[in-house]
Amino acid sequence: MTTFDFSPLFRSSVGFDSIPRLLDTAMRSADLSDTYPPYNIEKTEENSYRISIAVAGFGEKDLDITAKENMLIVKSRGQEAQDEAKYLYRGIAGRAFERKFQLADHIQVVGAELVNGLLHINLVREVPEELKPRNIKIRSSSDAKLVNAA
Repeated sequence: MTTFDFSPLFRSSVGFDSIPRLLDTAMRSADLSDTYPPYNIEKTEENSYRISIAVAGFGEKDLDITAKENMLIVKSRGQEAQDEAKYLYRGIAGRAFERKFQLADHIQVVGAELVNGLLHINLVREVPEELKPRNIKIRSSSDAKLVNAA
């Protein structure tokens, strides 16, 4: 397993203590090579994203989407065989799954829809007004004397 030293990044940053944990989790999950079900993550606008998961054969009642803190969890129950067909080849999986997505701060789930076997989960970044960049006025020494005199 490859290890990375991120200490140079932390010399000029504050409050990113969770990044090593996030990277460690990502490296461990990559080792598991869990590829079911396949999914896409796309950026649809400047602050909008969409996760599309291939869930052929699953209905709305078979899927469960949970957003908790900075985690999005998509789960399904395994499909039960409803017919007595004898398959020569069965390539459409219907097994249970759980897929987790780590969300950045201020990412909110705004909706989900199931269309043509794809589960689309729409996300948006909503940064509170008090956290958006703002200009800080620089006072001169004469301004400071006027404030102190008052």
